[in-house]
Amino acid sequence: MDILKEIENLKKEKNAIILAHYYQTADIQDIADFVGDSLALSQKAAETKADIILFAGVNFMAETAKILAPKSKVLIPDINAGCSLADSCPYDEFKEFISKHPDHLVISYVNTTAKIKTLTDICCTSTNALGIVNSLPKEQKIIFAPDRNLGNYINRMTGRNMVIWNGACHVHEEFSVEEIIKLKKLHPQAKVISHPECQKPVQLISDFIGSTAALLKFTTTDNSMEYIVATESGIIHQMKKENSQKLFIVAPPKDSTCGCNDCNFMKLITIKKIYDTLKSEKPEIILEEEIMIKAKKSIDKMLEISKKLNL
Repeated sequence: MDILKEIENLKKEKNAIILAHYYQTADIQDIADFVGDSLALSQKAAETKADIILFAGVNFMAETAKILAPKSKVLIPDINAGCSLADSCPYDEFKEFISKHPDHLVISYVNTTAKIKTLTDICCTSTNALGIVNSLPKEQKIIFAPDRNLGNYINRMTGRNMVIWNGACHVHEEFSVEEIIKLKKLHPQAKVISHPECQKPVQLISDFIGSTAALLKFTTTDNSMEYIVATESGIIHQMKKENSQKLFIVAPPKDSTCGCNDCNFMKLITIKKIYDTLKSEKPEIILEEEIMIKAKKSIDKMLEISKKLNL
């Protein structure tokens, strides 16, 4: 059986599309109808006319797609594809945290569960977070969740004093400043580029900090020929596709034996699982209507601001 051909046949037969995140493996990115970061994938889900959306990503992304495309059946090839960052912000604990800051507007990173989004005023992604925060009055008090590194980065960039939830991504927490400096000595011409979910010391030695999409754009428009990339390794595939003549080096983690620059959850998705899921139409993302309605308000607000700011 030609599994790639069978996937294409199933897509046509069922009016299905495959949305894939940049952190998926190269073979999955290459069969997807659309590859992007969280913001672009949300925008694509909101506009699709497909009967079925197969989401090659993690659960919170598939939930967001379901919220934005409630009439579509949303499938995820492995229901265990969670997110360490989303898991770091439990609903009950976050609800209590909000109650202690009653006069604060809540901005939550899209890397949260649908239930967390029901407690949120405005969602954001790493692509639009700075723009969204800057669009609000300076006197507006803000709670930012769940990523502490991204939240503190925004505070530094904007001069704000947002109240930050203490969450983090297992991949971006693991990059080692010492190992990056060693690597830089071997490649003195290489620019260090990092995601704002990385810890502050990594950000401070970086030549450029940006979202996954921003890092990709930077490597395409910048005139350097070598880059040390401090984010999930999946994005390297797109970087190489768009800049075949350039060298991209994955930044090393603190423990070189752990493979920590790969997201354990993202890598649960495989071509075989995509085929099986399209064929059986399971696992399907099912959300309570009340949760979807409440969560959609914060996502819609994000998309509204992003469109207005052309983000």
